[in-house]
Amino acid sequence: MQDEHIVSSYDRDLETIQAQIMKMGGLVEEAIMNAAVSLEKRDEELAEQVRQGDRAIDGLEETINEEAARVIALRAPTAIDLRVILTVMKISVNLERIGDYAKNMAKRTTVLAQMSPINGSPSALRRMAKEVERMLKDVLDAYIQRDAALARDVMQRDHDVDQMYNALFREFLTFMMEDPRNITACMHLHFIAKNIERMGDHVTSIAEQVIYLATGEMPEETRPKGDKTAVDPELSPGDSA
Repeated sequence: MQDEHIVSSYDRDLETIQAQIMKMGGLVEEAIMNAAVSLEKRDEELAEQVRQGDRAIDGLEETINEEAARVIALRAPTAIDLRVILTVMKISVNLERIGDYAKNMAKRTTVLAQMSPINGSPSALRRMAKEVERMLKDVLDAYIQRDAALARDVMQRDHDVDQMYNALFREFLTFMMEDPRNITACMHLHFIAKNIERMGDHVTSIAEQVIYLATGEMPEETRPKGDKTAVDPELSPGDSA
């Protein structure tokens, strides 16, 4: 009976950690779309909600890592269970970074709301963000289902996000050359586009972890990046994590 009780408690620990990662993923999905909507609608109140909501995402990452470390220390997990725990820890790091990028989008929205709009750009950025949000939803489904094929599909779709970024980058350059008064706004919009493109990269990293969890092996080759601009600001100056 004692052994059964220990096993049952251990299973609950694993279930709790995995429930927390799904909750964190849901908050990040919401942050992506709210950040994009706030930009398109110039909604400073919604942008502020995104910024404040990042605290909950950060808190969940800390909780997940603490709980995972406790399980490793106290439960002596099997190789398979250890793979699950380590995967969850790596996924939580990627989710936290995506949340940071959503927060940074919201911070720039507050600045852009005071400037003249650049025709069509906020809508295009929202479409790009929507694609990343769909990728994240699918990769979290792939995690729950241990579906390596779905995870690989998500990795391939990151190419579409890169292409959208490249198109926007060229568009912003055109706007800036046509009218120097557009330069400041277009620079902010460019960094938002780059933030969304980096979100896609982190979703791809989650997909790689799902494939490792499902198959025991990391993908053999990393897909070549479709971003041809050679600009990778990560979090640009002024974008605190």
